Amino acid sequence: MLAAILGSLAACSSPPRQPPAPRDAPAAAPAPPRAAAPRWVAADWKDLPGWGDDDLLAAWPALLAGCQRPAPGWAEFCARAALQAPADALEASLLLMKHLRPWRLQMDGGEASGLLTGYFEPQLAASRLRQGAFQWPLHTLPADPALRRTPRRDIDTNPRFTALELAYVDDPFALLQLQIQGSGRLVTRDAGGAERVSRVAYAGHNDQPFQSVARWLLDRGEVADATPRTLSDWARRNPAKVREALAVNPRVVYFREEALADTAQGPRGAQGVPLTPGRSVAIDRAYIALGSPLWLDSTEPWSTTPLRRLVLAQDTGSAIQGAVRADLFWGWGDDAALRASRTKQPLRLWVLWPEGLSPKP
Repeated sequence: MLAAILGSLAACSSPPRQPPAPRDAPAAAPAPPRAAAPRWVAADWKDLPGWGDDDLLAAWPALLAGCQRPAPGWAEFCARAALQAPADALEASLLLMKHLRPWRLQMDGGEASGLLTGYFEPQLAASRLRQGAFQWPLHTLPADPALRRTPRRDIDTNPRFTALELAYVDDPFALLQLQIQGSGRLVTRDAGGAERVSRVAYAGHNDQPFQSVARWLLDRGEVADATPRTLSDWARRNPAKVREALAVNPRVVYFREEALADTAQGPRGAQGVPLTPGRSVAIDRAYIALGSPLWLDSTEPWSTTPLRRLVLAQDTGSAIQGAVRADLFWGWGDDAALRASRTKQPLRLWVLWPEGLSPKP
């Protein structure tokens, strides 16, 4: 049925006008020089690989979450999406097709293929007391700017940091991953054994340069790959070498703790709404507006199985640069960590934009 509708729409619709190229990043946050500016290329729904096969109802909560903070020009569509809750995936497809228009992203040179990577929210077992295997502390942000800039190597020997210890974890590389991701979850147990999950959010860093500990271990042949599991196993086998390895990266991230009322919600992304596992992506805001629905065409980690789905541009990242570039949020926990570490596939992207609205990021 959807195929017939696509053919009908293609026959009766006229091609939209070519929009202007998206603007560069704001001067206040200069981006690295780019060899070519991207273009938005008018497309048809039948051009989207796998359109009609995705369970769009699974993406609808992420779409409505993004509509809590709609970009300029999106208010009308968001009102329709909220009022016309689709009964099934077909109805959701028809609603999108009626009010949005697909645009394919590519570079000026015509390159339509980019890169998909993945990220996740670390979830760590933690203790409020330093005991047993729980020896690796998270720190709150020092009020003293001079103390804040202390390199990682010197923090453990500085007694002024003792009062700033927020909690302790049992895996130094999980803590390092938490600092790289910038936020995560702590799972602690009270005296009665009851489990409590809280979120720790980024509060600042020590202004030191970032160096990859994983790369350092790979270069020395200490590990064969840099997956979280491999690094944690190495730490358990080589406890005497762990502090030396961690000191390779002088940067330390400080955290603040937040209550987590709903454990099914992801952290808030750059759009200011909770991220949805498998449906939220980080993009380059110089080319794609936050809140934009995107059609993603790639493959699943570890295989050639197509990964084609509706996702929402709800986050950004300093390493996410370029028009055909996305970082898929996989969720939290060990499975999400493994998926994120193995996600590095070719990508094609389409922006789904309101009919009649000039597509600008």
